[in-house]
Amino acid sequence: MELTEAADAMSALAQPSRLAVFRLLVTGERLCAGELATELGMPKPTLSFHLKELSRAGLIESEREGRSIFYRVCVPGFRELMQFMTEDCCQGRPELCLPGLGEECYAPARRINTAN
Repeated sequence: MELTEAADAMSALAQPSRLAVFRLLVTGERLCAGELATELGMPKPTLSFHLKELSRAGLIESEREGRSIFYRVCVPGFRELMQFMTEDCCQGRPELCLPGLGEECYAPARRINTAN
């Protein structure tokens, strides 16, 4: 991952609503836009804008099934970002900073409401 790509991804996550969307999807769930909007208490047009930005940054991907579009985390994109962020960590040994970096684990879903 190049510096500009990492900056784009970090910029996409630096907005509270997009971070909430990403955190909901990183649980491993595959959700349609309607489910995301309901879960996050966000208007659909606003959500659509945020989904587009996360997708453009390579952090989420979509898949059409009939009339529905389902979203999920783009694992390779997220991994690249994490590798970039930890590349020089702990004198070149990122496993010291992030125990279990290579392990597959998903924490239980934690719901985040962005409605004020």
